[in-house]
Amino acid sequence: MLLIFTHKITNRLTYTAKHIFEKILDLDVTFTTKVEDFIKHSGPKMTYSKQPLQNEFFLRSNDLLFEQGINDIEIKVTEWEGVPCFFSTGEKSSVPFDIFSASFYLLSRYEEYLPHVKDSVGRFPVKDSVAYKNKFLELPVIDLWAYKLLSLLTERFPDIKKPNRAFSFTSIINVTTSHCYAMRGVARNFGGFLLDLGKFRFRSFWDRILVLLRFRKDPYDNFDELVEIHKKFPIKTMFFFQFAKHSAHDKNISPNNNKFRYLIKSVADYSVVSLSTSFISSTDKSVLKEEKKQLSSLINRPINYSRLRYNRVSVPTTYRNLVETEFTDDFSMGYTHEIGFRAGTCTPFYFYDINMEARQPLKVHPFAMHDYALVECKNREEVFEKMDKLYRLVREVNGSLVIVFSNELLGGKHKLNWMELYQSLLRRYYV
Repeated sequence: MLLIFTHKITNRLTYTAKHIFEKILDLDVTFTTKVEDFIKHSGPKMTYSKQPLQNEFFLRSNDLLFEQGINDIEIKVTEWEGVPCFFSTGEKSSVPFDIFSASFYLLSRYEEYLPHVKDSVGRFPVKDSVAYKNKFLELPVIDLWAYKLLSLLTERFPDIKKPNRAFSFTSIINVTTSHCYAMRGVARNFGGFLLDLGKFRFRSFWDRILVLLRFRKDPYDNFDELVEIHKKFPIKTMFFFQFAKHSAHDKNISPNNNKFRYLIKSVADYSVVSLSTSFISSTDKSVLKEEKKQLSSLINRPINYSRLRYNRVSVPTTYRNLVETEFTDDFSMGYTHEIGFRAGTCTPFYFYDINMEARQPLKVHPFAMHDYALVECKNREEVFEKMDKLYRLVREVNGSLVIVFSNELLGGKHKLNWMELYQSLLRRYYV
């Protein structure tokens, strides 16, 4: 049990310290504001305040965890033994920066509460993030900081046990377009024919005919193959199906299509199936609730997990909607076209609502890579180089490596064979 003395116990402090010590380092932590209790404690202990009491393990605090609301904060990034960090402290501090404040800033997505111009689909732009600007997006810095902090604490308190958590690898198949041509109805396919001809996409025109005449399998219909691959490499796998009405941004098969419904039920026999939300439901709770209810009724299981269309997380509104519609876990925390850790960690964490100053009952599972971040890779070797780097970093801190693949990219026509690449990646990282 680690005891932390501080001049004031706040929700921000307990939230952040518990993530670092309990979730990452597997070490119980408690807090006190009483000097006599701190002095009497015989186990590992540290002070988190403006000044040390004596010669104890001391971490000088920034003001961030003792404030409320949002302020415009200047972030100046330095380094701690080669790892980027910010909120520097003075010489008396055992750690050269306030690890708690820096971690809270990233975990809470503090910068996403600040004024910013959203991208074309309403997302926080990756290039506005402090991690991207300072070139540490691809590092799970919070986990790296935690292990460095543990090393310092172990020097002072040799009886501290090593973390007992294990590395995990999760593959997510995101299904927002289950079929390219099949099951789309007469009107939509007729429109597709006209669009193909108008844009001189003769190959697509011919493929559509062959699929509709059942001479060729729909290119996106790779679900049987994926199930067989996952049987061969039984890692944790999840399928997220969009189950929504057709709209400008949501063009999957109709939820009323019996063949589509049968497909989802058959995949649910072999894997976890949950909801990939529609673009509209990101901002409309009633639509979100209805999509959740319909999918749950179809597979006869509760729907607790979500993935947001385009990874369209808008804090705090989006996550409040998920909490209010009784989702327990979300897998949208990441960037579609950039590899890395949007919240600075490879460890699942609970959403902290800064406006309400409270931790919410929604567990956020950050993903490190979406397959669309790899489409510009020239060859297999470049893909493996990027993935191996991620794998080594997350493995080093016994974190959770979550990667997202889309069935349309796996089944589409590209310079790389994505289905073959996917199977090679699972073989490479299957442990």
